[in-house]
Parts: sequence; structure tokens; C-alpha cells
Amino acid sequence: MERKKEEEAIVLDFLQNGYPFDNRPMHLKTPIVQAIGKNNFTLLELVPRKGIFLQPYEEVYIGDAKRDKIHHINGKIPTNKLTQTAKSELKHVIQELVKKQESKFVEFFNKAQPISTRMHILELLPGVGKKHMGEIVNERKADPFKDFSDIKKRVKLMPDPVTTIMRRIISELEGKEKHLLFVDRPAPKEE
Repeated sequence: MERKKEEEAIVLDFLQNGYPFDNRPMHLKTPIVQAIGKNNFTLLELVPRKGIFLQPYEEVYIGDAKRDKIHHINGKIPTNKLTQTAKSELKHVIQELVKKQESKFVEFFNKAQPISTRMHILELLPGVGKKHMGEIVNERKADPFKDFSDIKKRVKLMPDPVTTIMRRIISELEGKEKHLLFVDRPAPKEE
């Protein structure tokens, strides 16, 4: 899939007084926003503009033009640096993003190709084995899939495509996958 630079992100957590483990004096701490990019599912640490308060699920612009709520981007963060709030919101936010970008993911099902002579890229999705992969390939040859419900209707016993994609994205974010299908290279885990 084509990767574009993140332009917008969704707030997972807003830490008004910075991280609780930051031992610096209060006047030196900066507010922190943990967010996920809408396009490449990049986990980011952002610094809001002075006086800006953000809520979980709020969309913020992080592109190159003038930003109204975000001062700067500190960089990518690994999943193990996410706060409990951010971790608990992550699945829900990814699920909503997958639903909103349905056409992009349906196109993935319609165009996915083999990685090697023994393995198809569709088999990298959780719950999709050789049998499901074969059914998907045969069905899309007859007629490309139109949406998620079309996939579920035409491929017998297919796991829910939204949940399947969400689980794969989380697995990629956690650094558990060799092949990245939907996520930019995640930040390395911190010890």
C-alpha cells in the first residue's frame, strides 16, 4: 500500500502535566498528546500549543502547513510507552479508522498478491488460512469485492474483515510482524 506522510492524527490521551514519571519540576514539564495517525496508523507523541486542551478521539492537524492545536511532533512512540488510557482507546480508534477507510481495505482484499510460491499476503491476516485465501482469490476473480459486507457474504466463515484488519494493525504496531501491511515501521520498544 502507498504510504503518505501523516497529515491528521486522532488523540488517544492528553497529559496536561506531561508524563507522571517525569521527575522534572512542574514548571519545566510540557503537556503531551499521544495520538495515532489517520493514514499510516503511526503512534505519535505530540506537544500541543500553549493553552490548548485536547480530548480523546479529537482529530488534530499535524501536516506541514500551519497547525492550530499542535506545536510540534516529538516523534514516533512504541506501544509500550502508551498510557493506560491510550492503550484502552487504541482498538476502538483503529476499528473506527478501518471502517471509515473501507474502500482502501476492500481494495487490499481485491489486489493482494502472493509473497512467495508458498505464501499469499492474505494469509498474513489473523484468522485467514489457505482455505479462506483460496476462497477470497476465487471470489474476487469472478467479481471484485464492493465492501466489507460483500466479503463476509461471499467468503464462507470468513472472520469479520474489520476485526481482522484491526488485529493485524495492532500486531504490527507492537512490532510482532516481519511483513508490514498497513503500518509504517513502528518505533522500537523502550526498555
